[in-house]
Amino acid sequence: MTSLKGRDYIETQDLALNELSLLLDTTAELKEKFHRGEPTLLLPHQTAYLLFFDKSTRTRNAFEAGMTQLGGHAHFLDVALTQISHGETAADTGRILGAMGHGICVRHDLVLGEGNRYMREMAEATDVPIINMQCDVDHPTQTLADIFTMRERFGKDVSGLKIAVTWAYAPSYAKPLSVPQGLITLMTRFGMHVTLAHPPGYDLIGRTLDDAKNNARATGGSFEIVDDMDAAFAGADIVYPKSWGVHELMLERQLATTQAAIDENQRACLAMNDKHKGWICDERRMALAKKEAVYMHCLPADRGYEVTDAVIDGPQSIVFQEAENRLHTAKAIMACTMRERPFV
Repeated sequence: MTSLKGRDYIETQDLALNELSLLLDTTAELKEKFHRGEPTLLLPHQTAYLLFFDKSTRTRNAFEAGMTQLGGHAHFLDVALTQISHGETAADTGRILGAMGHGICVRHDLVLGEGNRYMREMAEATDVPIINMQCDVDHPTQTLADIFTMRERFGKDVSGLKIAVTWAYAPSYAKPLSVPQGLITLMTRFGMHVTLAHPPGYDLIGRTLDDAKNNARATGGSFEIVDDMDAAFAGADIVYPKSWGVHELMLERQLATTQAAIDENQRACLAMNDKHKGWICDERRMALAKKEAVYMHCLPADRGYEVTDAVIDGPQSIVFQEAENRLHTAKAIMACTMRERPFV
């Protein structure tokens, strides 16, 4: 019988398919009970620490509300107000929080090469589950909600569906790479045909591309990379246009030693984005996808830049259903890693 009790949830690649299926089945049960108004006090009196190195809306509220609904308590920890800001290590923080509570959830997504490593160092130091609320490599709580939402729309067997994971223009800031990386690695695990589209220079990190290729070979799906947003949308069942930063420029920013250098790097990132303002999800592009295709986004979307209002508010958009599902997948992850087999 599949059990995830005591297991870390850092990348979806770390879990077997039957373990991912357990999380999805548990999500379905928890969502059904939530809408029937039935209590799901699976983690009474347990404590989850929510450690944030970055801002959050959906993730923080999904985990805080989710832990309340499971009968436990979530402690929000702003890293700037902890001893981490004074140099306390991941291992020491993990040992202390793990001794006081039952799970540690971490968001550390803005610095390439750091977030994922931090979580794994913490996991080595404590026996309680470490749950990745987004790192530099993966956003496994988001993508689990994404595939759950796809299964609600298209049925449990999503193999053979085409998803277009494409870069989109945004003028706001250099966004993390973890969502597109998480999508290409998870959707290929389920036999989907994944097309990744981005302008030159917006490459994802190499190991996630390798994982996507290997996953597709193992499951009978496919994975391709194109530099044309229209080509990616053509014949797609699901479109997921999302902005992310320039990998090389983001690495350069980490070497900056002054605020002026950091600001200059940010301007360079946004200037490169400005060269590709045509990469927007609009009605014309949606018409290139299948008639029954759906639009998805992790949110928040840069309206008028990544996507038009007509698309995100239109009948093909399922972003708000997707956002609600963040709650139920967060509950499933905590319930499955912090106790034995909640339902299935």
